Amino acid sequence: MAVVASAPGKVLMTGGYLILERPNAGLVLSTNARFYAIVKPLYDDIKPDSWAWAWTDVKLTSPQLSRESMFKLSLKNFTLQPASSSESRNPFVEQVVQYSVAAAHATFDESKKDSLHKLLLQGLDITILGSNDFYSYRNQIEARGLPLTPDALAALPPFASITFNAEESNGENCKPEVAKTGLGSSAAMTTAVVAALLHYLGVVDLSSPKDQQQENDTGDLDTVHIIAQTAHCIAQGKVGSGFDVASAVYGSQRYVRFSPEVISSAQVAIKGAPLQEVILEILKGKWDHERTKFSLPPLMNLILGEPGTGGSSTPSMVGAVKKWQKADPQKSLDTWKKLSEANSDLETQLNTLSKLAEKHWDQYKSIINRYSTLKPEKWVEQATEQSQEAITKALLGARDAMLRIRYHMRLMGEAAGVPIEPHSQTQLLDATMNMEGVLLAGVPGAGGFDAIFAVTFGDSSSHLIKSWSARNVLAMLVREDPRGVSLESADPRAKEITSSISEVKIE
Repeated sequence: MAVVASAPGKVLMTGGYLILERPNAGLVLSTNARFYAIVKPLYDDIKPDSWAWAWTDVKLTSPQLSRESMFKLSLKNFTLQPASSSESRNPFVEQVVQYSVAAAHATFDESKKDSLHKLLLQGLDITILGSNDFYSYRNQIEARGLPLTPDALAALPPFASITFNAEESNGENCKPEVAKTGLGSSAAMTTAVVAALLHYLGVVDLSSPKDQQQENDTGDLDTVHIIAQTAHCIAQGKVGSGFDVASAVYGSQRYVRFSPEVISSAQVAIKGAPLQEVILEILKGKWDHERTKFSLPPLMNLILGEPGTGGSSTPSMVGAVKKWQKADPQKSLDTWKKLSEANSDLETQLNTLSKLAEKHWDQYKSIINRYSTLKPEKWVEQATEQSQEAITKALLGARDAMLRIRYHMRLMGEAAGVPIEPHSQTQLLDATMNMEGVLLAGVPGAGGFDAIFAVTFGDSSSHLIKSWSARNVLAMLVREDPRGVSLESADPRAKEITSSISEVKIE
């Protein structure tokens, strides 16, 4: 009985850096780029002498990395050990296995523990797959002499192999040649494996479809969230804001981080506290993060463009900003205040547009379709009626808020000495925001050289895709998908997962 779970990647539209501190909020969109985890028993039968076993086997397979690793899982304290010193390590998956199994043991009564023990004796066979969108394949596209278009990306096989650097291929821990695109691969992978394991072990039941944005009746999702956040933080060696894991679990949202102290017991556990006790404490802890339903207004598309300059190291950029905050508290406080105001303004304008769309649908639809062929400076001339003026005002307000966000992010980067919006990105974003049918554009999250994002109207994406391609920017297949973690009915390799391909219109 195989269990397949998936979790989405993310784009943080607003809240870069500020989201690290409560009560600052961030707008995070989940995407159709997903990580998949397949969990099934390693052995069909339990051997007669297995009752005396102190360990069971765990096999971890990453087909895209051509990696297969074997581990031994202690049936007493649920720690995971490599079967041999030559095994490649994945700290995220290792922490997930330990915390998920410990969660089952800690929350089950004696009768369930007996069933859990028998299930674990069959071993765990875990396979991980990530959508191509998490990685940059532009080198392969250019090597094949293909144009930098979504069509070229769509022609790649799903879950394409991530090749390794030739000069490092003899080393055990050589790094993938393919750069990441900044969609939060570790958070999506961690969440998918947690969900698959917890469902497989019977801790949660994810089979009944729920409205994942409901504030109530999310007990099972909350359990997935707590285990995924904890495992992710421990694997990273630090407590981040957690927005990437939250969006992988619940989908698109307005997010305010949890208080880091809630997982302090897990940090102590590294020094030897029993994992079951730690898990119970964490599950009962006060998780005070806030999430509110959010998605882009109707008829608006999220488009990501990969400039081909490679990704950025978020931790080192965050470190530089924190250092600047300590060195110049007054100036940094002033910048953060203005940035926070601009973030709130953008959120307000987008929510206003969603409400106006609901109230004046025909006029809203008409305006969006009309503006999809016009440059922003022409929008005001087109608004003739009062409701049209209100919609146009909110659209221009959203653009203005985004320009202020970018301005203050640039100032912060210059002061901290890190490229939050590098000059090359500024030129690209300015050109993008001046194109027909583009509402706004920016660098997501912590900024740097990761993929940029744009929000476009209706069917205007094809013009942007052509313009980006001419500037050596590869438009990705990623779109907003507000769905969070979910069970899948089959192995994703058995069907065409990249449904986004049919949605992309190239003229």
